[in-house]
Order: sequence, then C-alpha cells, then structure tokens
Amino acid sequence: MPSRLELLCIEKGLKMTEQRRVISRVLSDSTDHPDVEQVYRRAVELDPNISIATVYRTMRLFEEANVIERLDFGDGRARYEEARDEHHHHLIDVQTGEVVEFSSEELEQIKEKIAHSLGFQLIGHRLELYGVRTDRDGVRTGLLKK
Repeated sequence: MPSRLELLCIEKGLKMTEQRRVISRVLSDSTDHPDVEQVYRRAVELDPNISIATVYRTMRLFEEANVIERLDFGDGRARYEEARDEHHHHLIDVQTGEVVEFSSEELEQIKEKIAHSLGFQLIGHRLELYGVRTDRDGVRTGLLKK
C-alpha cells in the first residue's frame, strides 16, 4: 500500500522509482523530524542498495515539489517532515532535542492581530519555540538544573 507521501508525490506528477517509494515510506512512517542521515539509515534497512546520494537527491526533489518541508531547529542539521494541510508549530527541548508539535487557535488569532495592527496580511509564517523541561512548579529538570 502506498504511503501518504507517495500518494502526494503521484498527485504532484513525480515519477516514483522503487527507491523514492522507500524514502517516502520512511518519511511517512517517521514520528520524529529526521535529518538526511537518519532517513538514509532507515531507508537502507528497507533497501540496502539505496545510496546516500540518492537520499540527498530525493529529499531535494521532494522539497522542491513541496511534499516535504525543511526545518531548522538551530542544531546545525536540516530536519524534514511531510507537508501537511493542518498548520502547527514546534517546541524544541534544547537539552534533549525532542520536538513537540502543537497547534493553538489563540496563538493564530494573536499573530493575525499583530500583523493587521502593523498593516500586514499574513501569507505564511513559521514558529519554533525553544525551552527546557520544568516540573509542575516551574523548576527546571534535567542537565541544566540550577
């Protein structure tokens, strides 16, 4: 059965080779935001004949076709996720690298209000928040505890 990403690629008119199918499956099955090296390691488990160069070319092709999005979480690695219709943001734990996706209607309204007050109509945006885990009392947990 084709992955969500493979179906999106077909809709966009991309030729789907077997190696592209494997890479699209890896991305669709990802619950994290993998970088190219992680995609490569996962793809090789499914097809040992896939080269890192093929993964790089395919990721660039998928990005240009707007079926995946490239993300920069400030750790020096480009990360990727499937392009989706529903809008969401990311909260990145700077201690562990964990990425939490979230949506907030209240935040969307605030962003629209700010843009409008400054004389703009939003046509796109991206928001990443960076933080450290705290306990229920707001005290930091983990390595950076003071």
